[in-house]
Amino acid sequence: MTLPLRPPFPPMEARRVDRIPEGGEWQFEPKWDGFRAIVFRDGDDVAIQSKAGQPLARYFPEIVDAFRALRAKQFVIDGEIVVPVGGRLSFDHLLQRIHPAESRVRKLAAETPAQYFAFDLLYAKGKLLTAQPIEKRRQQLEDFFDGVPKDSLLRLSPATTDRKVAGNWFNKFSGLGLDGVMAKTLGEPYHSGDRDGMVKVKHLKTADCVVGGFRYGEGTRTVGSLLLGLYDDQKRLVYIGHTSSIRKADRAALTKRLRALSGENPFQVRVPGGPSRWATERSGEWEPLRPELVCEVEYDYFSQGRFRHGSKFLRWRPDKKPRQCTMEQVMTGNDERGTMKDELRTIFK
Repeated sequence: MTLPLRPPFPPMEARRVDRIPEGGEWQFEPKWDGFRAIVFRDGDDVAIQSKAGQPLARYFPEIVDAFRALRAKQFVIDGEIVVPVGGRLSFDHLLQRIHPAESRVRKLAAETPAQYFAFDLLYAKGKLLTAQPIEKRRQQLEDFFDGVPKDSLLRLSPATTDRKVAGNWFNKFSGLGLDGVMAKTLGEPYHSGDRDGMVKVKHLKTADCVVGGFRYGEGTRTVGSLLLGLYDDQKRLVYIGHTSSIRKADRAALTKRLRALSGENPFQVRVPGGPSRWATERSGEWEPLRPELVCEVEYDYFSQGRFRHGSKFLRWRPDKKPRQCTMEQVMTGNDERGTMKDELRTIFK
């Protein structure tokens, strides 16, 4: 490539904050729940780079084709790859794309096409834009999208300087696939590889969960993670994920406590699985427990009946009975409720 920016190029990152910033010096954007992706086009060459610097183009051929279809022949764009299913984003369908078989990837691309939400323009019309302030880059990004066909898989991610609008995105549209809100400091250049000039506010939720098993830490005989469950409306214990944020100083005593509860597998739905392309053989080994302990955990996203990421252990809840730990906790106010406003739903059409 002859571009001044080439992969691997470290993307601008964000600091985590607890609330949407106040004041008039911010540009707010939705935080999409997908794969961060920087796209480099130089003629017919289109490269897509992940946040970690890995190539993604082979997994999203429809996105490559969409960029090749543009009149502009040289540019670098920062954005997010998402997969909308039924009017909301599905991270599970996104993960399925990371598959070694090209035929499988092509099949999924046809069945559930991905979309690309662009939120920054780094190079265009022969000019490197990274030193320009975000508001100037944003205007040029909007001008760039004037030339993108309306039926393209490429989308211009919304942006606003109105904190009330950003708060509305954050509070009402997590069900659509918004993972939170990004805030970029006006007047700032693109900070490649660092966290200056941008913050993120993510959705965080808590749930009281039943401990139905545990795994030993790798190479140890002390607990490494707790396996969690919730009861469904048929009173079945459903495996929903794990938490591994256990203090090192607590592990020995906790292991002894857990061993005393050794029993048969209590999970009746979605039993902790064995090896897959995402897991090692060892990750399938676990110790079942009688479902008597309850703990409170913090999580950021619940999808397809489980925590998408590992949750954070907060505290034990001896005051809660295991049967009180139901799926209703995670089915309210998140992506499972399926209610969205038309003004954001139309983005995915």
